[in-house]
Amino acid sequence: MADVLTPEDVRELAPLYDAVVAALKEVYDPEIPVNIYDLGLIYELVVSKSHEVYIKMTFTAPNCPMADEVLAEVKENVLLTPGITACNVELVFDPVWDQSMLSDEARVALGMDPEM
Repeated sequence: MADVLTPEDVRELAPLYDAVVAALKEVYDPEIPVNIYDLGLIYELVVSKSHEVYIKMTFTAPNCPMADEVLAEVKENVLLTPGITACNVELVFDPVWDQSMLSDEARVALGMDPEM
């Protein structure tokens, strides 16, 4: 149970988690002018006590021609976050991404109704 976070751990890691989210928001989908975080492409984000990051993410389409470049940019941006010691990115396609995963910010940026 050494990996279970205490309330103190959570308070300590919260700013680091927020910094990683900010780093992910700097990575944009090559075909859509919205960052990958607001697109809902990040399915899981974990920052461990040892400041290692695990990300489970997807793409809007499984045959994304820029997948390798985007994955490399995700890893690079996260590793440039002060305090992060390692980053592991897992690409998954289950569940399949759909527009319901868009944040309100992404919906507005794409000219969609944020309430839908």
